Amino acid sequence: MIARPFHVLIAPDSFKESMSAPEAAAAMAAGWSAGFPESTCRVLPMADGGEGTAEILRIALGGVALNRRVRGPLGAPVEARYTLLDSGKTAVIELAAASGLALAPPAQRDPFRASTYGTGELLRDALKRGAAQIILTLGGSATNDGGAGLAQALGLSLRDKAGCELAPGAAALANLHSVDASNLDPRLSQVTITIACDVTNPLCGPNGATRIYGPQKGVLPGQVEEMDRNLNHFGTLLEGLSGRSLCAIQGMGAAGGAALPLVAFALAKLESGFDLVARASRLEEAISEADLVLTGEGSMDRQSAQGKVISGILGLASHSDTGVVALAGQLGEGCDSLFALGLTAVFSIAPGPRSLDKLLAQAPQLIENRAFNVARCYRHAALRCPRSGPQ
Repeated sequence: MIARPFHVLIAPDSFKESMSAPEAAAAMAAGWSAGFPESTCRVLPMADGGEGTAEILRIALGGVALNRRVRGPLGAPVEARYTLLDSGKTAVIELAAASGLALAPPAQRDPFRASTYGTGELLRDALKRGAAQIILTLGGSATNDGGAGLAQALGLSLRDKAGCELAPGAAALANLHSVDASNLDPRLSQVTITIACDVTNPLCGPNGATRIYGPQKGVLPGQVEEMDRNLNHFGTLLEGLSGRSLCAIQGMGAAGGAALPLVAFALAKLESGFDLVARASRLEEAISEADLVLTGEGSMDRQSAQGKVISGILGLASHSDTGVVALAGQLGEGCDSLFALGLTAVFSIAPGPRSLDKLLAQAPQLIENRAFNVARCYRHAALRCPRSGPQ
């Protein structure tokens, strides 16, 4: 007999290319409940500010999702979704929903032409609906335009020497001569804008947006210098107009510099995506009430200790001595560095040699199976130590 209920918190990130965080959490919860039916289980999917963050917050806090037809990264219309929380007072907008890499097939990717205009249209819609706070997440962008398109959608005018409005994309920034903010949406000054990002790169230079993230968006080696110059030119003009130092801000290189005009004109602030989600969902409180946190992500390696969901959970769990067990699609080099941060154990969900396609297709069942076995271990320990159960 177990003297008191054993409480587990299920809080995974997404398993990239196979499962969203809510789907992974559901599979973990099913396996755990089957393996340890006497326990109680709370499900709280997590995100680090990338794709899926809006849905995570909607699940955690309640809210409604709205679909809007906006301009996609390459100009064609797309259906984009954003979330309203707190009776419409807070809007959560993912840049990836309107300007994401998934909306630009590999053969069509053109970072010189790709624009964040559609994300600006979503921001404008949220302002029109009276949102007092906007959370913008920057993961998964197809763009490298410094947020120029986003700003144009909100009324900022970018003109060349002839006084013509610039075309969409990073290439046109080479011809930027003047910036006119007189028609910028005045509602921007009345809202709080928080920009969630999980990188610290500046706008330009060796560690900037173009050199580090440009290649995945289609920037060729011979194009890096030109695009970096264009971004620097735009950033320098906005610094002069706003009177603020912008280009060197940590995180400004996220999503091809998309936050640049919002920080310049709307006084938006950049924040760790995980910290934002954790605070909004009251994750630390949920961890303190649990005996164990079961988390996971697609791949765990050295990078997992640097601002990812697992490292954030370990930091919060250290305040309450709650155990943390992680499941992963694969365990990469440096994964053992997580033990120094307080990880109790980590398990791969792969049962043996199989093709990647097969593992991705079977991921829900593999996660459920591994969670079942972890739960059986904790149940056995709880039965052996009924006074307090395992910690």
